[in-house]
Amino acid sequence: MPRRKEIFENGEIYHITIRRIGKELLFEDIDDYYRGIFSIYEFNTIEWVEIRERRRIRRQIKKMAKISDFPDAVIKDSRDKLVEILAFCFMPNHIHLLVRQLKEGGISKFMNKFGSGYSSYFRKKYQLSRREHFFGDRFNAVHIETEEQLRAVFVYLHINSISLIEPNWKKKGIENPEKVIKFLEEEYRWSSLFDYLGKKNFPSVTEREFLSKVMGGEQGCKEAIESWVRYKGKIKKFARLALED
Repeated sequence: MPRRKEIFENGEIYHITIRRIGKELLFEDIDDYYRGIFSIYEFNTIEWVEIRERRRIRRQIKKMAKISDFPDAVIKDSRDKLVEILAFCFMPNHIHLLVRQLKEGGISKFMNKFGSGYSSYFRKKYQLSRREHFFGDRFNAVHIETEEQLRAVFVYLHINSISLIEPNWKKKGIENPEKVIKFLEEEYRWSSLFDYLGKKNFPSVTEREFLSKVMGGEQGCKEAIESWVRYKGKIKKFARLALED
């Protein structure tokens, strides 16, 4: 299972990246993406988790909420969390997470629980041998120490999916900035960006108040993404003009 030897500090924020061995696909279809996002939510607790039982309980809670005079009280999240998930982006063969540790050893425990749970689901679904390693031995983690870093990683994490529509953008710049902006803000739902822009997507997964304030609210998040994309589009345009001269 994915592990990390370094000691993480409570209250500190880290950018986590996890990949499947050999950069093979983590998510083969839409159901896998849903299961992955469900997993980062459900495994974020100090308690032992059995996914089937949690699903049964959630169905029961939702049913109770519909008939209750106080539905918000019924569905309140009472878990004792290991980390705060500030942001995420799921790509076909890797995952980006921005988390703040809440409990001693919380990040390592959370990543181990998620790695064990999701790999078990994937192996069973696609009939893979348990002898085959799924995730690498370690996950990558970068300590976010400044507000400038935090702003930068917010953008970096949420623009990862650009490579799905413009595979060469990192080397050549962005060919069609407006198409990319539409893709990020309206089409690619497997990240926390929709929720930061005020579009309800997976609102229960992330704790957004702190980071949204840093970014300047919904409008600030939108402007940060769009200005970065358009800047990369200008680089592409200038490079093209230079070649034509």
